[in-house]
Amino acid sequence: MKKSVALVVAMSILLVACGDPEYLGNGPNRKHYPTYGLFNESTAKSKDVCYELSVGNVIWSIILFETVIFPVYFVGWSLYNPVRLKKGPGDQCTFDS
Repeated sequence: MKKSVALVVAMSILLVACGDPEYLGNGPNRKHYPTYGLFNESTAKSKDVCYELSVGNVIWSIILFETVIFPVYFVGWSLYNPVRLKKGPGDQCTFDS
C-alpha cells in the first residue's frame, strides 16, 4: 500500500504546473506569453514565439476525461507552452534553429 501511495505522489509531482506561461525577452523588451489551446489560439498565440506541446496537460486530460471540464480546459486553453523567442523570420522552432 505504501508503495502505491508513493508512486501516485511521485507521478503527481511530475505533472504539477503543466501549463507554464513564460516571460521572454531581455530588459525592457521582456513580455508575458501565455499558454494557448484550441479555443484561444487566435488571441493568445504569438508569431514571434516557439511553442511545445504540454505533455502533462495531455496526460491530465486523459486521466480526467470523465470529468469533461478539466480536459476541455487543458485542451482548449492550455495545450501549448511558450519555450523561446524565435531568432528570426526563418526560424522553424526546430532543434537545429
